[in-house]
Amino acid sequence: MPHNIHQYYVYILTNHKNGTLYIGMTNNLQRRVQEHKSGKLKGFTQRYGLHILVYYEFHQYVSNAILREKQLKKWKRSWKIRLIEEQNPHWVDLAKGWF
Repeated sequence: MPHNIHQYYVYILTNHKNGTLYIGMTNNLQRRVQEHKSGKLKGFTQRYGLHILVYYEFHQYVSNAILREKQLKKWKRSWKIRLIEEQNPHWVDLAKGWF
């Protein structure tokens, strides 16, 4: 019997370089980013216009993704910015061209 591989993502959205940051977790990154971009998800990301995907990481287990999301949310802002800039120094929208 084939083993099911699950996919979970921890991601960071912003409105512009060094702007407001939002950290989330999902099992379908493309769908979730599209929901944020379309304004379908009410609340913090809609209020601050957080539609630019600047960072994401993959996790096979939901428990690891949840722990990582909680960890990142507790981090100092400067640590989050360093994490983004290590992977995405120009803060480009990593979802550009997905839709």
